[in-house]
Amino acid sequence: MSEHAAVGKLKQNFSEDVLDVVEFRGETTIVVKREKIVEISTFLRDEMGYDFLCDLCGVDYLGTSPRFMVVYNLYNIALKDRLRIKVPVEESDATVDTVSVVWGTANWHERECWDLMGISFNNHPDLRRILMPDDWEGHPLRKDYPLQGPDREPYQGRLQ
Repeated sequence: MSEHAAVGKLKQNFSEDVLDVVEFRGETTIVVKREKIVEISTFLRDEMGYDFLCDLCGVDYLGTSPRFMVVYNLYNIALKDRLRIKVPVEESDATVDTVSVVWGTANWHERECWDLMGISFNNHPDLRRILMPDDWEGHPLRKDYPLQGPDREPYQGRLQ
């Protein structure tokens, strides 16, 4: 199996910023430095044709360092090619620069990631809750979030 074209180009142009490459079952995942996500995203859009951000999400690896991973699922419409980019994020500084300046679809994806995981996106044009009520405490998709929600007792009744 040959190396994905984007891997070679990223290694050529961002050699110090590519942390890892994983090829598994025909899918390519490239882990890059958090500080370069906007620059790398712009390169992938402009030079490699990844014109659609299908999805962006956060993953919580509670108990490890870095605790979080922000995952960007990209698509090149003309070539019908998918690519996954991951950015490691430490719990002590759970922030990443917004890529909404690169792909407009990132706006709502980043809001959802912030709302549910607590990962903040620097320079985001409208970072506020999108799914949870404005007065909700915490971020419910974090693995250490109370199962019943904040200040709630576990259900004591019978399940039917």
